[in-house]
Amino acid sequence: MKITYHSTRNSELTASASEAILKGIAPDGGLYVPDQIPKLKLSFEKLARMDYAHVAYEVMKLFFTDFTEEELMYCIKGAYNTEKFDTEDITTLVDADGAYYLELFHGSTIAFKDMALSILPYLMTTSAKKCGSKEEIVILTATSGDTGKAALAGFADVPGTSIVVFYPKSGVSRVQEKQMVTQKGKNVNVIGIKGNFDDAQTAVKNIFTDPELAERMKAAGYRFSSANSINIGRLIPQVAYYVYAYTRLCPQKINFVVPTGNFGNILAAYYACKMGIPVNKLICASNRNKVLFDFFETGVYDRNREFYLTPSPSMDILISSNLERLVAEIAGDKTAELMQQLKTEGKYEITAEMKEKLGLFVGGYAEDAEMAEAISSLYNKEGYIIDTHTAVASAVYNKYRKETGDNTCTVIASTASPYKFTRAVLNAIDSKYDSKEDFELFDDLNKLSNVAIPKAIKDIISAPVLHDRVCEKDGLMAEVERIYLNK
Repeated sequence: MKITYHSTRNSELTASASEAILKGIAPDGGLYVPDQIPKLKLSFEKLARMDYAHVAYEVMKLFFTDFTEEELMYCIKGAYNTEKFDTEDITTLVDADGAYYLELFHGSTIAFKDMALSILPYLMTTSAKKCGSKEEIVILTATSGDTGKAALAGFADVPGTSIVVFYPKSGVSRVQEKQMVTQKGKNVNVIGIKGNFDDAQTAVKNIFTDPELAERMKAAGYRFSSANSINIGRLIPQVAYYVYAYTRLCPQKINFVVPTGNFGNILAAYYACKMGIPVNKLICASNRNKVLFDFFETGVYDRNREFYLTPSPSMDILISSNLERLVAEIAGDKTAELMQQLKTEGKYEITAEMKEKLGLFVGGYAEDAEMAEAISSLYNKEGYIIDTHTAVASAVYNKYRKETGDNTCTVIASTASPYKFTRAVLNAIDSKYDSKEDFELFDDLNKLSNVAIPKAIKDIISAPVLHDRVCEKDGLMAEVERIYLNK
């Protein structure tokens, strides 16, 4: 069965899988979605006997139908191996306090983005060959913290590509920033912006849809693509780990709890459900920037609100780009109108009929103090330490379970190593650590957790800063022009 892709805003704008991966975003600013979600072909019993790479193949081959088996296995084997991940299982399930934590941070940058960004460069360069593209691919990415480093690591010195990452200068952890600004590679560019993630993301989308700039870039031998989860080549690989997690447990029903700001990670769980995984509830966990919680409660998406910097910075987002893919399922031809309202008015409202179609989702949010309590409580009960984003999900799940009595088998997406947010994690356990410097705290976390300090952390402690450029929030296009057109 061949799967084609179309824009969320215009079903007439279609592309093959390789074309959608290469373009990153549709010409009208919409996101590419498959014309249907394929069902898994193998039984859960057969999938349960497979390793991660082969489960990933069984998922991705159903979406990327213009890839040959040889091409897709080349991409998968290049991505999911012990050179890039510190465990043969690629991802690990940990049973703690009545839930399973799906550790998605065993890759080279110790965050869940590695699960998709390890394979995206392979998918991208394979797609370029399939589409006969001769231009250098310019990966343009806004990050709230983790995507940036994972994309930089994935695309560094990959022939035929270069990458520009924009991050909020005052909106990421010290470890996240140090990981990015020390990145080596002749083809990498890292730029801080005087603004937040939403500012960067909006500017990047505007660059993608600027036809005059696209023509000038093409004339200079370049074409844009994205490493954000707006790229379908980033999103589909994430579906695989939900299928993998379910087949390690095979309960009658399952809940997935996902901490998210941009909505891509939980959308991947939704796609896994549509492929046949028997999901009871998808619990969407937000931090204090609870725009997604309010949407699921009221049907109104409203970004006109105060923006908070929290200890879970990768979720500090008010414009959840991937929600558009879900909205397109329930709103159809109305999607373009709703997205235009979001752009001009900062809000939109779905109808009651549309909202009824979202019954699989439950919204929840945790304040910073509740997040910290989740870290402390889990450590005191189990000796298991989670990061600040996973703790948002843990806090939301604990409230959900108390309020509903739902004891369905539950998997919580654990999205980052606690070593990425050491100060916030240790302060949640004991305030005595607050007097120490950030990079002194790694040894303390090592002693408490009995988890070795990851190589990703050791590598940045003494690494020199290679990228120190900062621009205004309206200066992103000028930076792109400076790098590629004003040589």
